[in-house]
Amino acid sequence: MSQSQLTKGSIAPQLITLSVPLLAGNILQQLYNTVDAVIVGRFVGDAAFGAVGVAGSVMNLFLFLISGGCDGVGTLLSQFYGAEDGKTFRRDFYLSGVFGTGVSVVLTALGLLVLPPLLVLLQTPDSITGYASDYLKIIFLGFPAAFAYHLSSGVLRAVGNSQAALFFLALSMGVNLVLDLAFVAGFAMGVSGAALATVLAQALAAGLCMAYLRFRFPALMFHRADMVLDMPLLKRTARFSFVTALHMCNLYIGKLLVQGTVNSLGDDAIIAFTAATRVEGFANSFGDSGAAAVAIFIGQNTGAGKTRRVREGFRQGQKLLFVFGLFMSAVMIVGAQPCLELVLPGENNTALIPAAAYLRLVACFYVFNFLGSGLAGYFRGCGRVNIPVIGATGHISLRAGLSFLLAPIMGLPAVALSTGLGWIGVVTFWTVLVWKEMSVKCDR
Repeated sequence: MSQSQLTKGSIAPQLITLSVPLLAGNILQQLYNTVDAVIVGRFVGDAAFGAVGVAGSVMNLFLFLISGGCDGVGTLLSQFYGAEDGKTFRRDFYLSGVFGTGVSVVLTALGLLVLPPLLVLLQTPDSITGYASDYLKIIFLGFPAAFAYHLSSGVLRAVGNSQAALFFLALSMGVNLVLDLAFVAGFAMGVSGAALATVLAQALAAGLCMAYLRFRFPALMFHRADMVLDMPLLKRTARFSFVTALHMCNLYIGKLLVQGTVNSLGDDAIIAFTAATRVEGFANSFGDSGAAAVAIFIGQNTGAGKTRRVREGFRQGQKLLFVFGLFMSAVMIVGAQPCLELVLPGENNTALIPAAAYLRLVACFYVFNFLGSGLAGYFRGCGRVNIPVIGATGHISLRAGLSFLLAPIMGLPAVALSTGLGWIGVVTFWTVLVWKEMSVKCDR
């Protein structure tokens, strides 16, 4: 296990090398739901387009539980890799695979059970409810495949190899597009066809990623001797995974609450918000990829006990994220309308104006969003996974509360303003903590 060590060498090039494939992967992940929404909007109609947006908020709540849990596993694996502890690495990989598969099956059953009351709770209009329900039922059945992909790609990222998972994700994205056109446009399967295309494409990515791990990196794969019920390790992994998943879940609970507020504004607001959040997701991919790179880098160096390198990696990571934040703010302020025209179905000028207003206002706060992502990555990499949860909970409470109070007065821009104020609050909180943490040796 000597390849892709991040515990020595020039820090900035390593962070950039990690970030670029992660960024491309995040963008491709965003494209899954966006492609579904755009194709459904073109071939089925505005109501189906809005339904995929509502479904995306619900779907992401569950999927980010899965990906968040895998991020927690990846944090531990990166520490074991940095410490050159191959035995524990493989054992943890095995335990995570077995118990994570069980959790994904439970999430499938839970999702199917709570779907009807959840759509009612979100004040989903009757014109959209049927479409959203049909889409989500199929997506829920694909959770085990989504888990397999996130775990296998997380293993690759933990050892500094973020390129292979990107390749397989890009391939599956192409398959998703082809299947979307075939099922929705060709066979007239509607939103169900779009959901089926997504699940099949994710299953392909998972299978290819696992096969690549087995044949290209056999030293990372667990064998019979590693299949041991190590309860202390399982408890540690479960704690990391649960807390990291809770962090991601909190973020999407907040988005669901906001979606409920938007739904109360009517169909046009739902369509505008769906289009705006699709575009915003691409912009946020820059911050998310930077945070993931920081967490991987800090995780390996924490495992190796290189505290000074941890601090310097964090500082350089924040500088890169600050620049990304400024850049994306400018891009979104200037390019909001042309970007939205690519996403909105037909020439929906009624939704275009509020969607553009939302994007331009929220873009003014992107620097705080990106810096917050880097701070969360620092704490995860050091093993202090509870701190991002605390900050995210405060952010969600402020964002959802202000959106609920201001939306009847300001409309959709109220959600953008509330989101930005939430970012400022959480970055302030985390910044105060991080300077204290810098004087304390990172946990193993």
